[in-house]
Amino acid sequence: MELVTRLNGIYFPQFINTCELMDPVRKGRITLNPDTRRLQSEPEHLVLDDVSEPRLFREIYPYTAIPKVPFNDRHVPMNTPHLNQIWITDTTFRDGQQARAPYTTRQICDLYTLLHKLGGPRGIVRQCEFFLYTERDKKSVDACLNMGYEYPEITGWVRASKKDFQLVKRMGLRETGILTSVSDYHIFQKLQKTRSQTMDLYLGIVKDSLEAGITPRCHFEDITKADFYGFVVPFAQELMKLAKESNLMIKIRACDTMGLGVPYPGAALPRSVPGIIYGLRTYAEFPAEWLEWHGHNDFYKAQVNASTAWLYGCSAVNTTLLGFGERTGNSPLEGMVIEYCQLFGTPNGMQIEVITEIRDYLEKEAGVQIPSNTPLVGRDFNVTRAGIHADGLLKDPEIYNIFDTKKILNRPATVAITDKSGLAGIVHWLENHWGKGSGIKFTKQDPMVMRIWEKIQEEYEKGRITSMSDEEMEDLVKKMSQES
Repeated sequence: MELVTRLNGIYFPQFINTCELMDPVRKGRITLNPDTRRLQSEPEHLVLDDVSEPRLFREIYPYTAIPKVPFNDRHVPMNTPHLNQIWITDTTFRDGQQARAPYTTRQICDLYTLLHKLGGPRGIVRQCEFFLYTERDKKSVDACLNMGYEYPEITGWVRASKKDFQLVKRMGLRETGILTSVSDYHIFQKLQKTRSQTMDLYLGIVKDSLEAGITPRCHFEDITKADFYGFVVPFAQELMKLAKESNLMIKIRACDTMGLGVPYPGAALPRSVPGIIYGLRTYAEFPAEWLEWHGHNDFYKAQVNASTAWLYGCSAVNTTLLGFGERTGNSPLEGMVIEYCQLFGTPNGMQIEVITEIRDYLEKEAGVQIPSNTPLVGRDFNVTRAGIHADGLLKDPEIYNIFDTKKILNRPATVAITDKSGLAGIVHWLENHWGKGSGIKFTKQDPMVMRIWEKIQEEYEKGRITSMSDEEMEDLVKKMSQES
């Protein structure tokens, strides 16, 4: 029998690992966390709440109005995994292909090779998810497997059936995603089942996967609209029981299907990203390496929510190239690469300049039209049009450039010439285009610079409203140099 000490009405264990005491305030269970060696109070209900009517959180999601963000001012601690347990995963060839025309097998192989190169020797880009149904899907998976790369590991996404698990096994894959939706929107209104029926269905599916020798990655679809303590945690606890009984890994992908997650400290469930990760780690006892975050960008929070998931204890964040995905898209892979460097202070072997190679490939080989102002990859992401900014770039590029984009992304900062660029903009353009590599230096006082500026002003006085293209500038400079 374990010994406890009572002090000021609170029980404190003297030496316990499995202490269960009653919290006199919240009437919940108090346990000792073996990792932090701290007492923690669990929610009162951590068993399946088999409700007769769906809980749709209408106070948060009225549907006929903008969703609301409630706060309960409960703050959970950050629990960031160790650096060697933090990864980026990719679903460009699954979720990403639901937002565009399918890639060809050659394009998939080329992009997969670039993902391998970007992830570096430590495989920070850890996994790549594929559909497995069409002949093109199977051909692409086989071709990528034949490359022999350890990372990104190729994983599948299948329907929840024994037949599909055998397909995963025949393809030589060790892991697959399985749709296990957790909100009552899906349970009651899509599946038309009760919570208990749904849990039994899901657990049977997971057992089938384990029997087939496939690591199941349970996709907790719509988790930000789910009853977290009434279904999500009880289901996760049952999964952990299966994992312990089988001595096999079972993963959870927390899917913010509608992009409703928020990163704010003190925000209430089910929208709280910190609360979701904390709950899965603490109450379901899932280790960081078994957790993955999958976010959408409906409310412009895909990237910050993914970063928050990392900080609060989730090892993997799921991404797509350029953020392509259903509706507004997913967390952008290139953005999470830069976020990794910001949060953890190192690229950890990633070859960041490959982002530009991927960008160029998508535009030239896959016909992707990237909006010019897209961060990191857009044509104009480090281009300035203001003369005062161009003057600053001439004096020190660091003044108006986010970082050394030439060194890190192989994209030097440039200027676009308009009537607002001024003499400094023309000088900067000349040094980076016309005189590049020649050692020629220009100044705002050069006669040719003055004549070019005058000609540009004439263009805009005639009614021009677009910036000068590089080709137009080259023709103009050539003409001015011949007249000199």
